[in-house]
Amino acid sequence: MASIEYTLGFAKQLGELFPPAKYANANLNFKTLEDVIEHYTKNSLAADGIAASKVEVTLKENQYKIHIDGAAENEVLQKFSERHIQVFSKDYAQKAVRGMELLKEMGVWNPMEGYHVNRNPGDGESKWKLFPPLGLNIIGQKGMLLMHYPPWAVLQAGTFDNAMTMQRWSRILSHAGVDKKDLGKYKTFIDVNPIAAPGSGESEYPNDYFPIMMASGFFDGPQDRDYIKSMLELFLNPPDLSSNSKHTLPLLICGSPLYDPQAPGWFKVAYKDILPQDENGIPQVNVLQVGKFKIRPNSKKETPYLIGNHMIAAGVTGRCTKDPSKIPDMRQYEAQDLVAATFLKLYADTPDLDPKTAKERACMRWFGNKAGEGAPQPKDKTDAETICALAQMDLFFDPTPIPHPKYTFEEAVKRCKEASQKNNPCADNIKPANR
Repeated sequence: MASIEYTLGFAKQLGELFPPAKYANANLNFKTLEDVIEHYTKNSLAADGIAASKVEVTLKENQYKIHIDGAAENEVLQKFSERHIQVFSKDYAQKAVRGMELLKEMGVWNPMEGYHVNRNPGDGESKWKLFPPLGLNIIGQKGMLLMHYPPWAVLQAGTFDNAMTMQRWSRILSHAGVDKKDLGKYKTFIDVNPIAAPGSGESEYPNDYFPIMMASGFFDGPQDRDYIKSMLELFLNPPDLSSNSKHTLPLLICGSPLYDPQAPGWFKVAYKDILPQDENGIPQVNVLQVGKFKIRPNSKKETPYLIGNHMIAAGVTGRCTKDPSKIPDMRQYEAQDLVAATFLKLYADTPDLDPKTAKERACMRWFGNKAGEGAPQPKDKTDAETICALAQMDLFFDPTPIPHPKYTFEEAVKRCKEASQKNNPCADNIKPANR
């Protein structure tokens, strides 16, 4: 048993970055900010595979101090504590505070305060709260996701794991070959707008108060508020990343052209000078596009990237269409998402892989060709079955008690085997009657 005690930061700054206890669901029994910080610290320890028998947070001399007893080596707890302090320091997460202050100075912070913005009764009236990556990996991540913003329901639940987005992403990762014990290492992410707010697939675009320019103007830019790039630099370079590796961890930039494209949009604005262009000179951020970039011009390592769909896009906009070669057809969505997960897994196995090679290997598996073009036709029968079964799970949902797939994976496989066209999730006898 090892122990460590450290000072995470001053009360004022951490009070801006951690949500007040009153916002959490009652079952979490939060009374104070100490309870909140303890909860998210435990979640981060668990995500990093560190068994902690005790986590205690105390406020002393206007600073929050953390004590951890864990079944881990002292060296592991030391790495965790050093990175934990760094994440919430003035050089990293605290830069989001400056973005928030500027939004308030300009009178554009939560423009719908006091009004409902969607039909989810749990969200209630529009509320905004700074929400950097809380409860995620601190030192053990294997890849990174760049996303848009965290939904208010996550702040209430105190975890991302229960969100439909992360439940679906776990399924995709599992079937791409990631071991169950390692799933959490591929779900670490940075939001280009680190603000928890109401959100749902139904109301995303009529109520999109987090446009691309907001991320570029308030959480990127001068050194005092370049939150996004600072956090990417930190999280893409975990403590155990080999100094001999020419790459950082790989980055999956998540945003379908049909659903939540803001993260790729920010990436396009931030790195337009190094992106491929179409015949009209327009920088491109297309799904399954790959490449390498440096987060800052002076970054020591290049970052391999792949543009992917938002993880829940298939569940929200996926359909059975007459053309399985492009979204919103569910077969295309599933194959593209499995390519994205496989891309990350390949880098965990071979860190210096060229992004083009990683994409080609992933696409050969799930599409049957190196480019990821056309209708997916995997050569392995089990992979074809997987695409069909995952599509069935995304096509049929039960709304209660919480939204969830109507079929288990095993039940979906059985349906795919019984389809009038084997392993076609859109075969007449198994496709939804009305989607």
